[in-house]
Amino acid sequence: MKPTLFLTLLLALLVAACASAGGDENDGASVLLVTDGANEKRYTAEDLQALGAGQASFLDVAYLGIPLAVLLQDAGFDPQTLRAVKVTALDGYSVNYEPDFFLLPDTLVSYARLDGPLAEDELPFRMVLPAGEGKQNVRQLVEIKVIP
Repeated sequence: MKPTLFLTLLLALLVAACASAGGDENDGASVLLVTDGANEKRYTAEDLQALGAGQASFLDVAYLGIPLAVLLQDAGFDPQTLRAVKVTALDGYSVNYEPDFFLLPDTLVSYARLDGPLAEDELPFRMVLPAGEGKQNVRQLVEIKVIP
């Protein structure tokens, strides 16, 4: 009986540890990091909503979000002085934007679609560049790095 009890407890501990690790990963993924490598600020969807809302469309889908230039300024960076902005997705995919893109008023960091939440494959955030190609509209956005 003792070996059975031991195995049951061990299994329960393993299940609890796995469940805890999975929850932490999802919580971390719902935060957007804006950084220059030395300074950083983190945002939730609620934080972005509190900054205001803009609207832009890509591939006939209307998105709500905060203009990237406004977000950069809120994070303590002057968008007019930056050479580039690098955005990175959850899987490590990244794209660099030059000022021609990140200063446009309809370049958004989206936290929702106009008709509801972002699609599962877009979460936690999505870049929306109406004038950009598909690969520039990064899904599953988790980090924005400014390049002075």
